Amino acid sequence: MTTEKSRPGFDLKMTAEEINSLPIAAYEGMVHVVATQEALEKAVHDLRRETVLGFDTETKPNFVRGENNPLSLIQLAGSRAVYILQLRHLQSCAPLLNLFSDKRIIKTGVDIPQDIVKLQERIGGEYKNCVDVSLIAKQAGLKNFSLRGLAAILLGVRITKGMRVSNWARDTLLPAQIKYAATDAWISRELYLRLQQPEAEKI
Repeated sequence: MTTEKSRPGFDLKMTAEEINSLPIAAYEGMVHVVATQEALEKAVHDLRRETVLGFDTETKPNFVRGENNPLSLIQLAGSRAVYILQLRHLQSCAPLLNLFSDKRIIKTGVDIPQDIVKLQERIGGEYKNCVDVSLIAKQAGLKNFSLRGLAAILLGVRITKGMRVSNWARDTLLPAQIKYAATDAWISRELYLRLQQPEAEKI
């Protein structure tokens, strides 16, 4: 059985240097970039078969004072694939709203309340059974609460954040952006599943 002593960082805050020493992880599975209504319908049909979805969003950075760019992407990770939704290309998000209001499906990520505020500003709707991984981590006694920090502590990996301030409103996403966006949603799901394991209760 894994012990706390063999899992450094669970009872202490991991430093940036410790995190940077870990191997890099990135999502290597199937990724679907959704840019049409037909693709959105297919995505929601697939995702509604899941019980847990990793969830994240991306917004074009605000480089001008007073600027407030709208939400650009929604990422949802299931057990079979990650879907990246480009909102600028979608005429209606009604199918997606049905997914978010479905309380049978857990939608999980880090800093979920902030994501929900952005979503309500952009597409409205109700958001049920959304679980913030960082709150579960705090209750378990962890000291790192960011997505990067939790990935390091719980999964022993490092996720890169180099594309965080890139232009998420691009008409066509760069391969590096797709990889980054998919990884964040996937890691969110993996963290939730890890925290549900019995030994995680002993952290």
